[in-house]
Amino acid sequence: MDGDNAIETVFIPEGNRGTLCVSSQVGCALTCTFCSTGQQGFNRNLSAAEIIAQLWVANDALKKDPKGNRVVTNVVMMGMGEPLANYLNVVRAMRIMRDDYGYGISWRRLTLSTSGMVPMIDRLKEDCPVSLAISLHAANDTLRSEMIPLNDKYPIADLLAACHRYVSGGQQRRHITIEYVMLAGVNDSAQDARDLIRLLKGLPNKINLIPFNPFPGTHYRCSSRKNLERFKQQLIDAGQIVTVRKTRGDDIVAACGQLAGEVKDKSRRAEKIAAREMVTQ
Repeated sequence: MDGDNAIETVFIPEGNRGTLCVSSQVGCALTCTFCSTGQQGFNRNLSAAEIIAQLWVANDALKKDPKGNRVVTNVVMMGMGEPLANYLNVVRAMRIMRDDYGYGISWRRLTLSTSGMVPMIDRLKEDCPVSLAISLHAANDTLRSEMIPLNDKYPIADLLAACHRYVSGGQQRRHITIEYVMLAGVNDSAQDARDLIRLLKGLPNKINLIPFNPFPGTHYRCSSRKNLERFKQQLIDAGQIVTVRKTRGDDIVAACGQLAGEVKDKSRRAEKIAAREMVTQ
């Protein structure tokens, strides 16, 4: 990018599917504590051209498969940044991705992940309906606000109400993907699972459990395999559809929550975090 900034885009190959994880901002304006991008500050939004360029560059680099099909079959707006905080540019880019004269990607193969900007979720349903993923990560407001400060503005009840509105009506059959990062001793207890089951009752959803991927300076640890499997089984026994996200790309610091890039931080967040740590020490 300009101004000595850089963003990261990740290609994830798997069987007959090739997923491209696309960024929407240089850095991130939010301060989610479990995410490396959220700790490095924010510079600016990406333009629609810069967002769609990530798909163009990936297609150009990967070429086509032996049958002449594009290798990138799915796009997830889950890279650096909060997509709904850059609403107009993200929607413009996704419309090009969906358009038959653009990339012809089905709404089912185009997913936007958000930390919960409620008004924008309602707008998205009308402007550019795609598959929706919610970064939930906690089943009560106290814990979620510690992890995702945006929750103070849009608490869980408001967020889930927006999710119900998003899947209601229309001809397209939708469900919400609930993203839940597994943090040892933080949100992985049997009670946390029970609270999550109660919270999601009545919402068409599937739950994606995400093993935490560490990054420099974090105090979080990933839940043990035993706890993760127990948590998963508890959800399944309650009738939930559950998957566990494979940890891929951690060897090149490209796994979920690890994207860093190079951000000329206008928010001075990294500087403030360093000052706070010095006071603590």
